[in-house]
Amino acid sequence: MLDRRQFLSSLAGASLTGPEAKPNIVLILADDMGFSDISCYGSEIRTPNLERLANRGVRFTQFYNAARCCPTRASLLTGLYPHQAGVGHMVDNAKAFPGYRGDLTRNSVTIAEALKPAGYRTYMSGKWHVTPVTKSRHNWPRQRGFDRFYGIIHGAASYFDPVTLKRDNDDAVPEGLDYYLTDAIAQNACTFIREHPAGSPFFLYTAFTSPHWPMHAPQEDIERYKGRYQDGWDALRHERHERMLRLGIVDKRWPLTPRDPRAPAWKDAPDRDWQQRRMEVYAAMVDRMDQNIGRIVQTLEETGQLDNTLLLFLSDNGGCAEELGPNSAARHIPLQTRDGRPVLQGNRKDVMPGGPATYQSYGLGWANASNTPFRLYKHWVHEGGIATPLIAHWPARLRKPGSTNDEPGHLIDIMATCLDAGRARYPSELNGNRVTPLEGLSLLPCIEGRRRRPHEAIFWEHEGNRAVRVGDWKLVSRFPGQWELFDLKNDRTEMNDLFAKEPKAAARLSHRYDAWAARAQVLPWSEVQKAPRIVPADED
Repeated sequence: MLDRRQFLSSLAGASLTGPEAKPNIVLILADDMGFSDISCYGSEIRTPNLERLANRGVRFTQFYNAARCCPTRASLLTGLYPHQAGVGHMVDNAKAFPGYRGDLTRNSVTIAEALKPAGYRTYMSGKWHVTPVTKSRHNWPRQRGFDRFYGIIHGAASYFDPVTLKRDNDDAVPEGLDYYLTDAIAQNACTFIREHPAGSPFFLYTAFTSPHWPMHAPQEDIERYKGRYQDGWDALRHERHERMLRLGIVDKRWPLTPRDPRAPAWKDAPDRDWQQRRMEVYAAMVDRMDQNIGRIVQTLEETGQLDNTLLLFLSDNGGCAEELGPNSAARHIPLQTRDGRPVLQGNRKDVMPGGPATYQSYGLGWANASNTPFRLYKHWVHEGGIATPLIAHWPARLRKPGSTNDEPGHLIDIMATCLDAGRARYPSELNGNRVTPLEGLSLLPCIEGRRRRPHEAIFWEHEGNRAVRVGDWKLVSRFPGQWELFDLKNDRTEMNDLFAKEPKAAARLSHRYDAWAARAQVLPWSEVQKAPRIVPADED
């Protein structure tokens, strides 16, 4: 016999299965995860739940993010380029320019705000990171369209004792001695699904912090990868590349890029036991995230709602090459563990990462492997910084389960896709503020196995790193360097610069970039760097 909650859940599922029923929408975001870090995109890391979604859904092979945590989240939530949403840089480095203030603008609309008038209830669990951490709640999730929220406002935190942990608009504390943030994010997402009232669709944004530093994971997950990385990052890159070729994720015309010259050959790398451990913990973090995605999918199945749920999974930027010094992330780090031990800050080679008394990152060599086969990392707008997996799963509408799609797309398309699926209208005004027009295009034709109208151009800027893609041409520069031009159809790993050979193509793309920058509130990075930082009066 069904109890009351199960009965209500079954009604919710039944009410949303008709041909005219609006779908639930579940948007799942990974944090600092590289292009090749899940098994259905070439990884050795155990991610069976994402693989199942990919085998029953569609994998996008040329989808892009915005190269960094805050800008990506602003773009994802609003369907605008980051600067148009006010977050062209980091939220804790706000500048006196509209595009770089580091606080989600009132001239933008979040997916939650846009879906509510169409009858959706809206929930969020996880990392917010589109407003400064101050006493003001003006841009917290509850103030930007979400009915319920559990997670962190800041951009990083200990997985065992996270800072800025909130429930709705109130402070929250870790519950239980075995608390682990990835588990808690999924548990609250599942609770929102189970407690969702019958008769209406929901939008659930689940923004994991995994596998962003610090390298923290439950010991049982770390043990699963013990010794797996003893052959090092060189062997791993070749292994992943071969697997990606077999899966059809990359083209055989695109050679594997050389190892980043700043990383030593593995045979020459010092402290290899410590280096292996860093990657073992990183893999465990991705594994644990996948386990929790499985919990969310299982909850949708148990409540009878999976078939008519559009589920999207992607990452906010490429793998992160940052090395943490003893004070480089002090705002995120508790001084001691919950049981009173001091937290040993930074990448100390005398301390093996993984437990709550450590606070480390996995470093450049492993990030180079995460971004196989591409160049560069988080921060930069070469393919290693901006290429993301995107898995779309919607049994009720999918026409070619297990397919791949190679049409270029961008974060700006997520809002348009959600509105298209939910038959919702993008507003021209909200709360008396004129709203910036939507930039993205819906992905539903791709999900349904049809071709869609392509983007005329896609653009990027972060910390002076610039790019524009038009068709197969990509013009890109690494600040403060010069433009490079690549034919991505034949050279997506960006090995053969055609700038000198194709001056007309380079000029066309450069003019496109300049016109976009002028309308999207993008400024030269050297000018932004000189601007004073805005320090809110109530900053913590």
